Amino acid sequence: MSGDSPSPEAVDASGFKIAIAAARFNERLVGALLARVRKGLAAAGVRERNITVVRVPGSGELPVAARLLVDGRKPDAVVALGVIIRGGTIHYELIASAAASGLQKVALSSRVPVINGIVVAESEGQARARCLGRFDRGAEFASAAVSMAALRRELAR
Repeated sequence: MSGDSPSPEAVDASGFKIAIAAARFNERLVGALLARVRKGLAAAGVRERNITVVRVPGSGELPVAARLLVDGRKPDAVVALGVIIRGGTIHYELIASAAASGLQKVALSSRVPVINGIVVAESEGQARARCLGRFDRGAEFASAAVSMAALRRELAR
């Protein structure tokens, strides 16, 4: 796990609308990520009333949820949260790859930043370290959303 994440930008995000799609699969871990994202958004100035959260069954459904949020809520950025843990087959690789590709397609086609906040782990312990450990991935996802929302607004002028 890399501890070399980028330093957060100082952005006044008080006027931003951020949408979050979070999987219900691996609920405890995704819930921890969601709480950390919300805390990071609040620290950047995003008002609670400007945060929309929807829950979906699993990470495979995140791209559709992201597209529905983009079309319906018109956010400045979307954060997609999920946790995928290796099982006995390569199914986890297929879901992670398809979800990442789908999220990227939503971002490119809509021109709304979509942050891939899907944690893909080899084990439950590794997933816990990434979602509950000292490296705050949720804050990183929130920071990326705010930075990209600011960039989108700046370049739209």
